[in-house]
Amino acid sequence: MPACLFCQIVNGQTSGRIVYEDDSVVGFEDIRPKAPIHLLLVPRKHIPTLLDLEPGDEMVIGHIFLLSARLARERGLMESGYRVVVNCGPGAGQSVYHIHFHLLGGRRIV
Repeated sequence: MPACLFCQIVNGQTSGRIVYEDDSVVGFEDIRPKAPIHLLLVPRKHIPTLLDLEPGDEMVIGHIFLLSARLARERGLMESGYRVVVNCGPGAGQSVYHIHFHLLGGRRIV
């Protein structure tokens, strides 16, 4: 997906402040953070929205949730807590159509 910003970050064609990467997921800092800690976790596979998940995607989605706990722990968020958010579609605020999970923490989130 050449026009997809997150595919470009995942493939190293556009810079991003990458904090984690493996064979299936890349994590990077949000350029417009909504909390002191605001990371985006994206699968390497281009999946536009939650509605586009297919059988077989369970492993990467589960991996993202396990990874979010690991990254939260590494950033000292276990005591205060953190939030993982995924938006689906324009009415929910999705602006980049590559499924991504927001890991937010470092302050009280209401």
